[in-house]
Parts: sequence; structure tokens; C-alpha cells
Amino acid sequence: MSLPDYKSTERPASSALALSSVVHLNVGGHLFSTSLSMLRKHPDSKLAELFSAPPKLRTDPQGRYFIDRDGSHFGAVLEFLRSDQLPTANILEVHREAVHYNIKPLIKRLEETPPLFGELVGRQQFLAKVPHYKENIEVLIRIARAEAVATRHSSILICVLRTDEDLGFHNNAINNLEADKDSLVTFGPWRAAPSVKDLLDCVKMDIERRGYRVSIEPHVTGRLFLSRSYNFFYKLTFTWW
Repeated sequence: MSLPDYKSTERPASSALALSSVVHLNVGGHLFSTSLSMLRKHPDSKLAELFSAPPKLRTDPQGRYFIDRDGSHFGAVLEFLRSDQLPTANILEVHREAVHYNIKPLIKRLEETPPLFGELVGRQQFLAKVPHYKENIEVLIRIARAEAVATRHSSILICVLRTDEDLGFHNNAINNLEADKDSLVTFGPWRAAPSVKDLLDCVKMDIERRGYRVSIEPHVTGRLFLSRSYNFFYKLTFTWW
């Protein structure tokens, strides 16, 4: 007894699919049409792999090849394949898509644009020299969320130690602090040119990129230790509503 012949949702093996064939795409609900040759333009890309013979994709009910990914910026990727034109907006987001599809010429061109060049060569290289920077950002968010119950604001103290000399005064400065020390988060020291203000700008930028509203202001200790005041402390405030 033979099994019934169920129709597959996949395209049939497309050895007959010519490079000039029009291909209809559904990328996370965004619809596009292009040629097979365009999708295979860069042979080492993930797009070329997906549309090798036969294509490694299922189709939607209308027969369009379906890519299960947010397609908001796929149009910019497709435009680069067609015309070598770079986008003028959403550079970081398009770069993320270029990396996902492994379109190396687009990745390289985007990384040479001012927004990405500054981010990758400047800011990220600096932050790599700040010990535990990424971990500290996660700690700040975790503490703020824990303190957000029935409040409009959550405030956390940050200690920023720019130099090894500052680090030498760390314990004295902490002892001099008239505040809860348990949730204090410390950054630094680092061996790079950017200043304390630069570091605080990075902290604010990276937390706001996660969708939070934050502000940073100096926190005055109010006490002196051996006639010395410490300007290591800053108050980071999350505003919830």
C-alpha cells in the first residue's frame, strides 16, 4: 500500500530555476522581488547559500520564499546588491543584517562610514580597555530594575577611577561615602585617552540603547578625608514613568 502524496510547503528542486528568474521573497512579512542572480551575487554570502540549487527555504501560502527574520532593513541590503548604494540612515541596523547574511563587501563599506568607524574603531576600542565594562552595564540595569517597585526613579551610585593613582585612594573614598555602598558600581581605571566624561557618556548611551531613560550627575560626598574631597562618585538615575 503506497503512502498518500501530500503536497510539500517547500519549493521543488529548482535545477531549472535560471539566474534571470524573478524570485519573490517574504522576509518576516516584508515582501520583495528580485532576480536569482542578485541573491547569488556574492557566492560566499548566506543569501547565496540559501538560494543555491535547490533553495534551502520554505515558502509561504502565496509561494514566496520565506526568511524568518525582521525584514525592516532587508530593502537596504537588496539595494546594495543591485546598485552598490549604501544606506543613509539606520547604518547600525543595516550592518547587523549585512553581518547576518555575511555580505562581506557591504560589511566593509558600512564599517568605513563615519558612524560605524567611530563606534567600532573609536568607542568600542576604548571600552575594551575599561575593565568589566559590559558586565557593569548589566549590573546597573539589574540593580535599577530591582529597586523600581512603586517608584518613579531608581538611583545608583557609580565610582569612576580614571587612573591607577585614583585606584590608590579607592578605599579611603569608599569609607568617606555617606551613602549605601552595597550597590556601588565601580568603573576603571583605564589606559586610554578618553576622559571620565567620555566614559559616563558611553554608560548613558549604552543603557539608553536598551530602551531606558537615564541621567547622570556628580554625587558630592559631603565629607573630607585628610583635607581631601573625592570626585569619583556619580549618581545614575533611571526614570520609569
